[in-house]
Amino acid sequence: MTRPFADLHVAVLMGGLSAEREVSLSSGKGCADALEGQVAKVSRVDAGRDLAEVLTALKPDVVLNALHGAWGEDGCVQGVLETLAIPYTHSGVLASALAMDKHKSKAVLKAAGIMVPGGGLFDRHEVASRHVLEPPYVVKPNAEGSSVGVYLVREGANWPVAEVGEPGWAYGEQVMVEPFIAGKELCVAVMGEASGPRALTVTDITPVKGFYDYEAKYAPGGSIHQLPADIPPHVFETALRQSELAHAAMGCRGVSRTDFRYDDLNDVLVLLEVNTQPGMTPTSLVPEQAAHAGMGYKDLVRWMVEDASCPR
Repeated sequence: MTRPFADLHVAVLMGGLSAEREVSLSSGKGCADALEGQVAKVSRVDAGRDLAEVLTALKPDVVLNALHGAWGEDGCVQGVLETLAIPYTHSGVLASALAMDKHKSKAVLKAAGIMVPGGGLFDRHEVASRHVLEPPYVVKPNAEGSSVGVYLVREGANWPVAEVGEPGWAYGEQVMVEPFIAGKELCVAVMGEASGPRALTVTDITPVKGFYDYEAKYAPGGSIHQLPADIPPHVFETALRQSELAHAAMGCRGVSRTDFRYDDLNDVLVLLEVNTQPGMTPTSLVPEQAAHAGMGYKDLVRWMVEDASCPR
């Protein structure tokens, strides 16, 4: 971008069409509020099917994409922005689509030499009718985020997950089933810089109640974050380096967040997934890690906008 930052008109996309709409509204509000007073104009856009027409009329210099989940995070909106030739934040079409598809992204990460969970894709009705893996295991949509539609089947469970076979299930005919990895929930934020991806730190996440589900992620007090994580130094370093490797292997741009499980009893670190548009809410992990690294929320949002480009 050639225009001075203070002269920019930034459109912040939020809301959207996915099951993560409420989280996106919170992320978008935070980003838009942070930009107020830093740039010439901020347009808050609750993104819908008419997004191309809305942006054509607004004529922003930059789009900050704060959408989460299907349509906003899976390459569809990125394709719209590429067509309109508007500089935008976060990853491009291919990386966004790849990261959103857990099955395909696991194949790419495994090829890069990163340990990923076993399991695979199964028909949802089969998963609802019998144990396709020996419990404990995790059932999740193949293309959703924020732990939407995720179920943990515990050891000794008599019944599988009936919910995935119900008529109201809205997350695809195939679901990902993976062995449950006991231990710590870890995450690493990565900023894609000109010199290469830079991992910030490692956070150890402990849900206050049970599983690290949607409520634990976004409800105030739903989880406890320890950063930097109190884990062995070699695991800490491996998590940083594997996050950078995953960011590069997937072709990510801007900021990403990599999620791990660390089996501390067996000293095994497994990469669960890469999130190309991590949350920017008051309880989100990326702004927390950026603050730990000395970058406040407003500075992080400014960096995201300054990093915007097209094509991505």
